[in-house]
Amino acid sequence: MTAPVAVAGIRRWVRRTQSAHRDGRETLGNVYFAVLFVLIVGGMVHKQIAAVVWPDTPNASMLAGGSLILIIIGVLYLTLRRLGPLALSRPAASWLLTAPVSRRRLLLPSLWVALLGAAVVGAVGGLAILGHVATRPVPGADALLPLVGSLLGGALLLVALGAQADRWWSAWSDNAAYLLIAVGLAGLVVDSAVGAPRADPGWPAAPVVTTLAGALAVVVTVLFLLAVRGLAATPNERILEAAKTSGTLFDSAYGMEPSFVTEMVERRYWARRKLTSRRLWPRGGILFSAAGQHQRRVPVLVAQDLLLLRRRPRRLLWVAAATTLPALLAHAPGWLLGLAVLAGGLVPGGVTAGTIRTDAGNPVMLRLLGLSSRTAIGQRLWVPGVLSGLWYAAALALLQGLGDLPAGPWWALGLALGPVGAAATMRKSRVGFVDNGLMPVDTPMGSVSTGPLLNAFAGLDVLLLGLPTVVQIAVGEPLSWTGVAIQAAVAVLGARAYLDATTKKDRVELSGR
Repeated sequence: MTAPVAVAGIRRWVRRTQSAHRDGRETLGNVYFAVLFVLIVGGMVHKQIAAVVWPDTPNASMLAGGSLILIIIGVLYLTLRRLGPLALSRPAASWLLTAPVSRRRLLLPSLWVALLGAAVVGAVGGLAILGHVATRPVPGADALLPLVGSLLGGALLLVALGAQADRWWSAWSDNAAYLLIAVGLAGLVVDSAVGAPRADPGWPAAPVVTTLAGALAVVVTVLFLLAVRGLAATPNERILEAAKTSGTLFDSAYGMEPSFVTEMVERRYWARRKLTSRRLWPRGGILFSAAGQHQRRVPVLVAQDLLLLRRRPRRLLWVAAATTLPALLAHAPGWLLGLAVLAGGLVPGGVTAGTIRTDAGNPVMLRLLGLSSRTAIGQRLWVPGVLSGLWYAAALALLQGLGDLPAGPWWALGLALGPVGAAATMRKSRVGFVDNGLMPVDTPMGSVSTGPLLNAFAGLDVLLLGLPTVVQIAVGEPLSWTGVAIQAAVAVLGARAYLDATTKKDRVELSGR
């Protein structure tokens, strides 16, 4: 039987082996660059960060504060679940996870790092809520709210660690986090619509804060002891999955290539599902006319997008809930509200964007189907166009119902924006990898690579077709049917021009357009 060996010695040997070819000056240069980067970025944005966390005067109501608490809890828990939360580096996961070493000692440093990160995020969230809601000066007991936030972040991490071991309640906890986010967003929308009252001078109550801090301290201590005791029982596949996630995020940030993350999310989603062949319609994908004499099939790529929608109903629910987000900017300038509404059309259009990225990266299926790039993009435009049009119509109708828009057929204007959202989604999905060979731009802070910038703004440039809507919202005058007709004409002609300019009848490839 193989006896376990000490982890520390193996780690030191691995570090020495990995760094044997490096010069000491190279390591020192990397540290210098990292510190200099933090100092430069901190010097540029420290005032903005301070204003976000601790504004000069409180500017949020108690309802908004409670809603933000729910959103922070839900988002932090889901983020921890997606990251692991217990993870190792890819070399450690490859060589040390299966080595005869103590798993508890191997995983304990990662647990401490994750616990510290969750506590810091929770403390910043508590400080931000205290700064935006509580009256000034803040009483001494209320200053414990950041401590409560850090303890709550640690508790969420330990709960997520238990869910990582595939407990029976893991899926239930994820659904509860989604529900908290939905309730929090609804609370923010209500606060923006009705103008909830500001917090009283005694908010939050000192006994509540101190009691909550003490209770959370006990809970975190108990959960931490239980987590350390059962640390070795964490499944290997979950640790490997978390290691791949952290490695992919690092590669994406280092190479400024967001497509790595997108591909990882798509692959992981479909790898966990058992799919069976299904027909789109009961009659084999055939739509019959009213007379029953003529029949025509649904285009094959449109049918694929519809099947994808049917297999992902939860995403449609989130798209429907996202129609309330523009209402959060109801009191913002009109041009900002218009831009937010216009950019929101990328959310529903992106529901089926995975199929477009697949076709752009590997057009083999299009060749087998005998479809040209123009035919393929023309069929792919239908489902994103309908979803974007319905989303725009619902968002604008909600804004009008809340009294944030003047009279007029805003729902019709939203439907007219459907082709804009579809074309923007198509443009963003076909952009491909970042071109790092482009000429950099010199700035006072150094050179900036133009490839990632062009990749980030791909799709947003096509949203300029919705400029008539932004102008109409910014002006604030009643909407007429003439304005709807102008926007519809611009959207249809622009989408058609994009289709003709980026596709051909004798070409199959879709990428790089």
